[in-house]
Amino acid sequence: MFAALSQIEVYGAVIKEDFSKMEVRQASNAKDVRHYDTARLREEFHISGLFTNDNIKMVYSHIDRIITAGIMPVKQSLKLAAGEELRAAYFLERREMGCINIGGKGYITVDGVKYEMNPRDGIYIGMGNKEISFESCDEGAPAKFYVSSCPAHTSYPIVKIDITKAKKVPCGSAAECNKRVINQYIHPEVIKSCQLAMGLTELSEGSNWNTMPCHTHDRRMEVYLYLDMGPEDVVFHMMGEPKETRHVIMHNEEAVISPSWSIHSGVGTRAYSFIWAMCGENQEFTDMDHIKTSELL
Repeated sequence: MFAALSQIEVYGAVIKEDFSKMEVRQASNAKDVRHYDTARLREEFHISGLFTNDNIKMVYSHIDRIITAGIMPVKQSLKLAAGEELRAAYFLERREMGCINIGGKGYITVDGVKYEMNPRDGIYIGMGNKEISFESCDEGAPAKFYVSSCPAHTSYPIVKIDITKAKKVPCGSAAECNKRVINQYIHPEVIKSCQLAMGLTELSEGSNWNTMPCHTHDRRMEVYLYLDMGPEDVVFHMMGEPKETRHVIMHNEEAVISPSWSIHSGVGTRAYSFIWAMCGENQEFTDMDHIKTSELL
């Protein structure tokens, strides 16, 4: 499945350029998903192994053509390449991307400009930027760059967003076991993007439900990355049509794809965080169809 890797010298540093193929996921019909068993459900929607040493893993979903990637440079820099699946000269020729660092301190270099990426720092990189590479500051505590990318129609400026600059939206309550803060990194009220929206939600101690009561949004799809979980912790991620719900077991730093027709909610064995990324018809955060918990089946 994976092609060979080559190393090239750029400005005196060794950069590994990844020519490997993306994993491609086809879109799934809601009527078909009703008949999926656990293995098939995970094959279509679950993403694991995002962060491995000196490697870029990319999953290309035909659902709104979002790309989910995990980039973990340890001993060398990693360069983002388009791959044959995009049929593009470079990765952001027709795309935009967001990135949040969930590991140690690192750097992202975009067309020769270097950006410091501390833990929980985010960045938006618009269409048209050509050379993008990633490196860690300390190989003993490597950076882990989580990337979401979707098609774009115009170019907007690069914006570095640390977590203090994200818009804070408190939600839920301790009584409902869903007290949390939504940190909106890429959002119309924070920065401009074509269609990508991205942020980090942190649950308070003692809370374990996210996005409950749940909702769907027909005009956008969404991907969740679950993090800040212990080795024995799991999240039961709920998906499916409101009257045909399913669950996918999620471990630390694993992602799950949610089609626009699906709910996307979860309950964990203890508090955790998750990164959400959306793309589709609009960027209206409140454009959702709420579903009463009593109506779920």
